[in-house]
Amino acid sequence: MSLSHIALSSGRSIELTELRMSSTYGGMLEGYPCKPINDMKVRGLQRQAERAFPSTPVHLVPPPREYPDQTVGAFGPVEVLPSVACIGAFRSTSVSAELDPVLHRSALTVVWFQTALDIPSGECADLALRSLRWEELAQDYEL
Repeated sequence: MSLSHIALSSGRSIELTELRMSSTYGGMLEGYPCKPINDMKVRGLQRQAERAFPSTPVHLVPPPREYPDQTVGAFGPVEVLPSVACIGAFRSTSVSAELDPVLHRSALTVVWFQTALDIPSGECADLALRSLRWEELAQDYEL
């Protein structure tokens, strides 16, 4: 059973089968959000996804970065990522037309950031998720 379905811009329907959400800056004890910290957070989340789903390709949706003020500290200007870090396992029909649709599916693990604790769904899902190039990124597998 899936958590939700997303209609990609290409017309393909994908289903979200697992979702892991965490606070982007949860556990940050000192310092401030800046490019070096954010780059570490993005790389760390991507590595976490690769470890959690080793048999599935992982795709990172580049996160939007905001610069709320002109304050420059020791590590550069304040740079803020969206507050919710997400790892989602998605499934769909097979990419290859030659494969038996009864025996094969395709899978992709996606890493992205969002502003709210919403489960992406339907055509209301973020444009970055709906714009996934599934046929290029996903991998077919046998049931």
